[in-house]
Amino acid sequence: MAKIAIYGGTFDPIHRGHLHVIEQVLLRGLSDRVLVIPAGEPLLRDSQPIASGAERRAMCVQALNDLPSEIAKKVEVNPIEILRSGPSYAIDTVDAVAQTYPGAEILMIVGTDAFAKIAQWHRSDELQDKVDFIVIDRPEFPGDATIDIGALNISATQIRAGEIDALSPHVATYIKEHNLYASK
Repeated sequence: MAKIAIYGGTFDPIHRGHLHVIEQVLLRGLSDRVLVIPAGEPLLRDSQPIASGAERRAMCVQALNDLPSEIAKKVEVNPIEILRSGPSYAIDTVDAVAQTYPGAEILMIVGTDAFAKIAQWHRSDELQDKVDFIVIDRPEFPGDATIDIGALNISATQIRAGEIDALSPHVATYIKEHNLYASK
């Protein structure tokens, strides 16, 4: 049975910390494939993304160019949530992925910070029945992680504030060429 991991997030922008998670999940055999899914209208955030859904999707696609080829071929950027109108619910995405990959085991990659709020997620009990979670320890949000991958202490907030060294080269170029986050 194939193991398909959903890695959802705002990705505003995607950065080296996200890429490290993807690499570790695949290198450790926790999943056979990772679907990177930028959120459409994230509900549990204090503010909406700065970059548009299309820009966040494009940055995710560019980021794949900075992964080793044997890893990148197992990763797909899926626009399902940014193409969906209305709020983004993980349960709807899980159902759609299950239809695309019938018979596959569906996993969700989340940080300890997101997992701490799992009870607030839409149809949380049903979601938890349908997927297994790969909970990644985040240095700034200690919690009960199911796996410690040596996560990098990077946040998109730091990048938007000007710390661009946490970006992969292709994403840094995209941000510069499209003048994103310039007001910060």
